[in-house]
Amino acid sequence: MALIKSISGIRGTIGGLPGEGLTPLDLVKFTAAYLTWAKSNQKGSKKIKIVVGRDARISGVMVDALVSGTLLGMGADVVNLGLASTPTTELAVLAEKADGGIILTASHNPKQWNALKLLNSDGEFLNDQEGKIVLAIAQNESFEFATVDNLGAQTFSDYTQYHIQHVLDLALVDIEAIKKKKFKVAVDAVNSVGGIIVPQLLKALGVAEVLELNCTPDGHFPHNPEPIPENLIEVSATIAKANVDVCFVVDPDVDRLAIINEDGTLFNEEYTLVAVADYVLSNSKGNTVSNLSSSRALRDITERHGATYNPSAVGEVNVTTMMKNTNAVIGGEGNGGVIYPMSHYGRDSMVGIALFLTHLAKSGLKCTQLRATYPDYFISKNKIELTPTINVDDILLQVQARFKHEEVNTVDGVKIDFDKEWVHLRKSNTEPIIRIYAESRSMERADALAEEMIGVIKQIAGL
Repeated sequence: MALIKSISGIRGTIGGLPGEGLTPLDLVKFTAAYLTWAKSNQKGSKKIKIVVGRDARISGVMVDALVSGTLLGMGADVVNLGLASTPTTELAVLAEKADGGIILTASHNPKQWNALKLLNSDGEFLNDQEGKIVLAIAQNESFEFATVDNLGAQTFSDYTQYHIQHVLDLALVDIEAIKKKKFKVAVDAVNSVGGIIVPQLLKALGVAEVLELNCTPDGHFPHNPEPIPENLIEVSATIAKANVDVCFVVDPDVDRLAIINEDGTLFNEEYTLVAVADYVLSNSKGNTVSNLSSSRALRDITERHGATYNPSAVGEVNVTTMMKNTNAVIGGEGNGGVIYPMSHYGRDSMVGIALFLTHLAKSGLKCTQLRATYPDYFISKNKIELTPTINVDDILLQVQARFKHEEVNTVDGVKIDFDKEWVHLRKSNTEPIIRIYAESRSMERADALAEEMIGVIKQIAGL
């Protein structure tokens, strides 16, 4: 059993002992802590209102009942969206003028996991300071439930069509251009909420034919739900024979988007943001942001358009903060997370799909041809385990000093930018581990760069 508490929420495997797995007691305690924080930030004297949405995981009904019941018991009114994507829930918080929101999803984690993602009144994830306050409240159990006359009330609302219309109304989404191409598009939604909303969006965009793969929202994931290459082998083989123009693959809560080309090859999840940014920048002046572990390809494309690229620390809230500070018109994460401020400050596969299809339609190219217009980079992901007695922070400082003549960024660990490649070192907050991300122009060179850095770390640590 596992239970992980962080500033962005709580996640864990269902069952087990309280404090060791994600049990009903943990769900109640953490929900009560969040609502206590939300009350302290409430604007005005009206009754506090919280939006709740969930993905289709098997444990969702149970978790929803406990979370919504706790909110009611704390005196909050609840707008329950039922099955809803993460970006749908974020938009609903804004539309409802709510005081916050809770998304019940463990994102890309397997079926035994579930989680609470916590939103503020702007429909955005809590920042570091806010998250730490919630954790402290939960730790101290410093919350109080409402009396019978002050219990909350629950209403149910479906925001699926609202979200779809919101995407259709974006100025850079060209429905007519998409219709003219008579696209045949496949979608793999891993049997979660993407199976409800993505096919409807595609049809509303004017896609001629939609091939639905794993679109029954029953929570029985047909493969590992994280949309990364090793989990898409079977889907890619299916697409190679399906005669479609493109396939979109989303994770269980629809905030990450991977693309499969018409021939079954992968567009690569790092390039979802790159392609969408290319289209946005060709129509809008402004800057871009991605986190330090995302591909250099975004920087290349940004500079090609005469704009400025800025890296942020890893974590969606860090990306959005940097985007606001630098007036970015597009940003996100290399895991397929597209954040488009003209929509909202959250990763949204629906927005990514609409902008990508418009880009593909207007380019006149096939998916493989469009991908070929972008520079090739390859990322190698590794880690080195150290003994508990080794000071990881000291090792990172020594690495920083050793490469002081290179371009070094220490906002989040240590990232070293070389001429045509980079390596990013991040320490784990829970284990004596350094994660090593290396990117270069070939997979072989990326792997070699990672090994070189592992060698440097071992030398410094005396291993």
